[in-house]
Amino acid sequence: MPKSRLLFGTLVPVLLLAAAPAVAAVWTIDEAVATALKQSPDAELARERMAGAQAMVMQSRAARLPQVILKGGYTGTNSPLLAFGSILNQRAFDYSLDFNRPGRIDNLNATGLVAYNLYSGGQTTARRSAARAGEQAAGHDLQTVHQQLAAEVVKAVLNVQKAREATAAVNAGVKSYEAAVAVARARYDAGQMLKADLLSLEVQLAQTREAAIAARHAARLAEQAFFFVLGLETPATETGFADNDPALARLTLPADDDFSARPELLGLEARLRAAEAMVDNARAGRKPTVNAFASYQYDQGWQTDRDADSWMAGLAVELNLFDGGVTTGKVRQSIAELNQVKAMQRKARLGIALEVRQARDEHTNAQERVAVSARAVEQAAESAALTRARFAEGAVLTADLIGTETRLIEAQLRHTIATADERSALVELRRALGLNPLN
Repeated sequence: MPKSRLLFGTLVPVLLLAAAPAVAAVWTIDEAVATALKQSPDAELARERMAGAQAMVMQSRAARLPQVILKGGYTGTNSPLLAFGSILNQRAFDYSLDFNRPGRIDNLNATGLVAYNLYSGGQTTARRSAARAGEQAAGHDLQTVHQQLAAEVVKAVLNVQKAREATAAVNAGVKSYEAAVAVARARYDAGQMLKADLLSLEVQLAQTREAAIAARHAARLAEQAFFFVLGLETPATETGFADNDPALARLTLPADDDFSARPELLGLEARLRAAEAMVDNARAGRKPTVNAFASYQYDQGWQTDRDADSWMAGLAVELNLFDGGVTTGKVRQSIAELNQVKAMQRKARLGIALEVRQARDEHTNAQERVAVSARAVEQAAESAALTRARFAEGAVLTADLIGTETRLIEAQLRHTIATADERSALVELRRALGLNPLN
């Protein structure tokens, strides 16, 4: 085969692929939710707060474990006091030593210390309980963010579909007006229509085309909002969405308005337990603390050419008899913070109850709008078909045709909006009840 033909056969498919339009990604709601939970800054912040709460639990556990410290150092001095201490630790003392002028004394010291808290008045237990409750609260916060993101993703998808269906409805209206203008021009050329009627149709066509441009722009903005919720950059190509998405089919209407599973409430209950534990922690400041300790020490001196080791062990008891009211202030502060959490909990219950009631009413209203608008579309479509046929025969006025076409477009738009709003209201109702929006 000639090289030119081989080269041509190789390049043509490549050029065709390069010239072909980019294929847009097709998103399902489940994929979009999974992406949002991974990429959204809100989810990332919630995960980091969870990690911080887990670190607090780790710190609280450390209070129940012994503390082991190793330290060492090398010193040189001619200070009588410091030099005398080093000499004693090195077991190098003799009576010929001049206490006032011991000369230069060096010391290499290595010390190991083990300390363990035997009793802290309940502070260790209280702090550990508070840390665990804080971890649980952070977990409920993470669940709240997940539910909110899932609901926002579903509503963003529905908004895109609603905007695109609205664009399709307006485009259908453009085609209807284009057909009407074609019929009107033919009738005008035949002397069966006034110029003013033809101009009215052409003006209406231009206005409908303008509405189509605005609808396409709104659809693009809805698509950008969708990617914002996902935490992604908006791609250059148009995004596709799966037809008859199974996630929407899984949406079921809750039978009752029980919102006890709402993660915000569960998080406040955990914060209430943490605040109660911090009250116990503050009150423990009035109780004694008991610590056990043991240490081993090795000292080496080159000036004395001596070395020795030593050890020490014992118990330390500490009781704060008077601190100027610091402990009392801490107790009062912790009680005030506990009462704040209780008030927040009561406010949250009232707010969520109102939110659930409003979400239920919104969904009922949306269901009624879907049923009414569906019937309106059927009636408007039938009326438009009859009016178009009569207009072609010259039996109706131009104004009647314009009114019929406008009512059809409006009915289709209302039905599109009502259908999407019903799904969005159902998602919002499930989220308000603390349920997974997609299950």
